[in-house]
Amino acid sequence: MMISNDGEEINTVSSVTVISDQKFDQEVFEVEKPVLVYFWASWCGPCRLVSPSIDWVANTYGERLKVVKLEVDPNPNSVAKCDVEGVPALRLFKDKKLIASHEGAIGKPQLQSFIDTYVS
Repeated sequence: MMISNDGEEINTVSSVTVISDQKFDQEVFEVEKPVLVYFWASWCGPCRLVSPSIDWVANTYGERLKVVKLEVDPNPNSVAKCDVEGVPALRLFKDKKLIASHEGAIGKPQLQSFIDTYVS
């Protein structure tokens, strides 16, 4: 844990779970709370901008939301299952159902609004 200049506590340990095709169903569908799946690629510039916000979501909403990260290139089955056409991409699942999705870069305020709409 670190303290920022304005005195706010910042959790420096990410709560994002890295998953693969083999663990997708277990990590996404066999969970009681909603799950945010973040699809990314190592070659994706916008993904590098979004990743810190994904860590923030995991640390901020961790008790109400599970956050997982899946690299698209080595995991084509999950990409196809979730109809991911570009990265970065977000898929929000609740009760084994897709309830929201977003493709493309997203700022922290928009991401917070996206999550708050579906996670109470």
